[in-house]
Amino acid sequence: MPRDLLDGRLRQVLEMVGLWDRRSSKVQNFSGGMKRRLEIARGLLHSPRVLFLDEPTVGLDPQTRLSIWGYIDELRRAEQITIFLTTHYMDEAENCDRIAIMDAGKVIALDTPAGLKASIGTDTVRLRTADDDAVMHRELIRFAQDRLRFASALVQPVLFLFVLGTGLSSLTEGSTGGIDLRTFMYPGILATSTMFTAIFAAVSIVWDREFGFLREMLVAPVRRGSIIVGKALGGATVATLQSVVILLLAPVVGVSLTPVIVLVILALVFLLSFTLTSLGLVVVARIQQIQTVMGIMQMLVLPLSFLSGALYPVGNLPGWLALLVKLNPVTYAVHPVRTAAFSGLDASPQAVARLNPPITWNGWAVPALLQVGLVAVIGVIFLGVAVKQFQKVE
Repeated sequence: MPRDLLDGRLRQVLEMVGLWDRRSSKVQNFSGGMKRRLEIARGLLHSPRVLFLDEPTVGLDPQTRLSIWGYIDELRRAEQITIFLTTHYMDEAENCDRIAIMDAGKVIALDTPAGLKASIGTDTVRLRTADDDAVMHRELIRFAQDRLRFASALVQPVLFLFVLGTGLSSLTEGSTGGIDLRTFMYPGILATSTMFTAIFAAVSIVWDREFGFLREMLVAPVRRGSIIVGKALGGATVATLQSVVILLLAPVVGVSLTPVIVLVILALVFLLSFTLTSLGLVVVARIQQIQTVMGIMQMLVLPLSFLSGALYPVGNLPGWLALLVKLNPVTYAVHPVRTAAFSGLDASPQAVARLNPPITWNGWAVPALLQVGLVAVIGVIFLGVAVKQFQKVE
């Protein structure tokens, strides 16, 4: 380049890359982006018709990368030159007129950005992980680490069983057929003791949403349905594990349990917990704040508990109360649990029938298997609704 043109050209290219005001500064004090812009200016100094840039934005932060591309686009228009550049960033390559994709030193594709996109438009990439049950494992880990939560969940059933049950025994001594009131209350309390744990397990979704963890799960290569199923199974498992402690109290209140009865009760408790956790997931699907969901859950848990027949026989009730009890899905889990617990009870059939009368629909006694099936169907419906709602969550 002629010396008489050098000063003018030098100013022109430095102004083009925004470094004219730093022309007297030492390069060693430049940032990475400034050094990269200086390299571009040096390549433009002799007014080339073709410019080769080798990964001009590698190692730069996103803001500086964007600035460098602004300079490249500007000099292409201002200098009317052809630019060849290499890059590993697909979003940068999209700015070029033509793209050549190379592998092992060979060009395997060459076309415009639109042409390359159209050539793979019919392909679908599916990612599936082998740990779709990770959410369930996370619930179990949280349960194992939160001992205070485990202890606090046992306070209410113990108070109902030993304080309320003992206190009311003197009033009901002559009307229970020789069966201790605590013995009668035990199966109902065992079933409903898992309600708070199960239904509030869904509340953790709101915590996850507030702290951003839910968004991370939703963008992970895991089906959203798997996340909800994992939550439901995790909450049901945690609630069932908690019921084991209540089962250990059976001898204290005069309930005799065999291994078979224990397995039946645990299966029924797990089914009820699954249904309640699924109900909780339906409720929290669109709720953003933990304060809101806590109030709603309290409104759900108390009516479901008191209208389940856990603390009183379901026979000879006033018409309005009998209707509400029969509409409550928890009733159809409490009754089979009490039936299983009473199967090993040393009491007269008349006393057992009085304290555990059958659930009837227009005089027809509902079979135990139908009651269990009804709870299972309701749980699956709740789970399906929850999955559908979370499919729409952004």
